[in-house]
Amino acid sequence: MSRILPFLILLAACGGATESTPKTKPAAEAAATVVPGSHEDWCVEHAVPESQCTRCDASLVAAFKATGDWCPEHGLPESQCLQCNPDIKFERPPKGE
Repeated sequence: MSRILPFLILLAACGGATESTPKTKPAAEAAATVVPGSHEDWCVEHAVPESQCTRCDASLVAAFKATGDWCPEHGLPESQCLQCNPDIKFERPPKGE
C-alpha cells in the first residue's frame, strides 16, 4: 500500500488526465459565434485575433501558406512573425457597446 499511495496522490493531483484526454479551450478564447475582428475575437495566449491564430487552430495554416503568408523558419504566418518583423503591432479592438 505504501508504494501505491504516492501514485494515487499524484494521479488525483493531475486530475487523472492522460495524453489521450482531449484538451479544452480556455474560457478566455473566442467562441465559435464571435465576429472576426471584434474585441471578443482575441487569442490571449498568442496576442493575435483568435480567428487568425494558427497556433490554436492548425486548420488555418493551409490558407496562410496558399496566400504566401508563411514563415517556414518560425512556423507561423509571416504577417504574425515578430522574430522576422519586430515592428508588427497587434492591438485588441476595443469592447463594443
